Amino acid sequence: MYIIHIQHSLRLLLEEQMSNKDCFNIIAFGSDIVPWQLELVPSQPENLQKAWRWVLSLQCKGSRNLMSALRRAVEIDFKDKDKHKSQGLYLLTTGIPDHETHTISAYVAEVCRGFDLQLHVCLFSVMEEVDSNGIIPAHYANPTETASAFKEIVQGANGRFHWFGEAGIFESDDITIIVSEMEKANKYSQKCAFLVESLKQRSVNQSVNPFIPEGDSNVLTKEEKRRPQKLPSPKPTALSLARMYIKDNHGAERNASRRVQAWRPTNAKAEIPPGPVYQKYPKVTCVGKSVPSVTLPNKEEICSSKEWLTKYSIKKLKLDLPRLLFGPGCTHQQKTVASLHKKVSAKYCTVFPSVEINGVVKHLQFQPKELEIYTEQLEKVLRRYVERIQWLLSGSRRLFGTILEANVCILVDTSGSMDPYLPHVTKELTSLIWEQLRKNKVRFNLLRFAENTESWKECLVEATDETCHDAVQWVSTFHAHGNTCTLMALQKALSFQGIEALYVLTDGRPDTSYSLILTEVERLRKNQDIKIHTISFNCADRGANEFLKKLASQTGGRYHCSFGDVDGQLAAHRMLTEGLDDEDDPVFPYFEGDDLKKLTQEVAKARGFLKQAKSLRLLLQKWNINQKDNSVCLKNAQA
Repeated sequence: MYIIHIQHSLRLLLEEQMSNKDCFNIIAFGSDIVPWQLELVPSQPENLQKAWRWVLSLQCKGSRNLMSALRRAVEIDFKDKDKHKSQGLYLLTTGIPDHETHTISAYVAEVCRGFDLQLHVCLFSVMEEVDSNGIIPAHYANPTETASAFKEIVQGANGRFHWFGEAGIFESDDITIIVSEMEKANKYSQKCAFLVESLKQRSVNQSVNPFIPEGDSNVLTKEEKRRPQKLPSPKPTALSLARMYIKDNHGAERNASRRVQAWRPTNAKAEIPPGPVYQKYPKVTCVGKSVPSVTLPNKEEICSSKEWLTKYSIKKLKLDLPRLLFGPGCTHQQKTVASLHKKVSAKYCTVFPSVEINGVVKHLQFQPKELEIYTEQLEKVLRRYVERIQWLLSGSRRLFGTILEANVCILVDTSGSMDPYLPHVTKELTSLIWEQLRKNKVRFNLLRFAENTESWKECLVEATDETCHDAVQWVSTFHAHGNTCTLMALQKALSFQGIEALYVLTDGRPDTSYSLILTEVERLRKNQDIKIHTISFNCADRGANEFLKKLASQTGGRYHCSFGDVDGQLAAHRMLTEGLDDEDDPVFPYFEGDDLKKLTQEVAKARGFLKQAKSLRLLLQKWNINQKDNSVCLKNAQA
């Protein structure tokens, strides 16, 4: 009853973590041992796809012959353990093995000794370890005993233990280590706070009567002891007297001289006269702007790219290069040319280097070090942009985009033209149900439409394990036939109570006219703000795509198109591994979807600024070298 959940987790594993490994294999074990391949194979896209198809064919039966599975992996897949840097066995199981724990532990410790081979256990704890008739299996242990047994096995294999279930993570070595470090840091923080407080108290106690010797404490009364004593005035030093003679434009020299004469002590009891000694000079206004330090979130936010960029765009982060470098005080001096009868910008400047920006010559009042800091900050932002693009191109977001609302209905086109693609769409829809709807606790309903419409439920339902299993089962019955009755589907979906948004996936133009659909949708939405997000799937009809864009724009929704996702993933990977500064290679494909389009436009803008900043830095370095050479020549000429 958990095979669908396990298959979904294996799909995410293959998709998110296996692409950067050298080799892999999968072994299914029950009573029999069934390997996917005879030996380890490279982690190439075609192998990962074949492995996923094989995972879909797995069936649950038999007992739990773990020892045979371990021997199969070690004696064939890991027979040349000393030739590789690191190797790992990841065991996914739901209960105690058929063999005794000490037997498995001894075998694992023996085969892992002397090599970088580790066994990691992922224990999936189900509610009860009994069959449908309530019969306890031959080798049975409760969840706590099972976890203890696998901890012993993992300890002998230098691996990690991960115990999880439907309610979440029960125990994890990785999390335990981090939590222990957090507790240690918290204790150190408390100790530091205690020490600081004790030092403050000690300083206060010493400052009450610092000049009274311990033996003369009986000279003062009790009230005087409690009252803080005044400190004697220190004698002025030569440096202090010299500072009094600072000249200014308002007779500060004369006033300072008078203050020094009045202040010069005649005896040890002289005190400093009241009033300021130093003149307060006006603060100099700086024309240049400092490069801001950027802070970006590590966790992805579930929002549209438009909303995300309102907080983290180049302009919002104040990294717009022209605004940062060339303020109003940076305009180059202008000179009147008699022959032209007008003022023009001068070509050269002896104080600052100048560059031409949009036809205007301006001073460059930045130093190479400041441009280097700007480059570091912009590369940090660019890397974060590319990571979010990777996130938008992963999982079910690749086809359906990001589900933003809490009450939605998914409309899927099952007309005859969808026949070649329907298996792929149903798999992606299954991933959407588990990855976004279930994970984010979205109330949802499903509706398929062709020449007629059919909804999964008559209202929105909570995304529980039970409802998600039922939804996946209903999706598996999809078959393609008939025409595309889009208007009827929208009318049906808009009638659901509490609906906030519709997600419409289709591969072509509807049966009815575009204007009729737009008018009818606007009428139905008149008293309720329901967004309609449109998803163009494998649609080469430009007119149909323009209609979907207009439908989304009219209702405040987003348009999404999965075209170019593979090239986009490749470009993002190359940017993060090969560099971000070359704006000509690699480049993202042209994304028509709103989310990816806005984000890639911001990436192109940032890469342009990055290239410009590096060229300006080289210009400044050359200019500084020339200035030094000119200064040396001038000194030699004077000599």
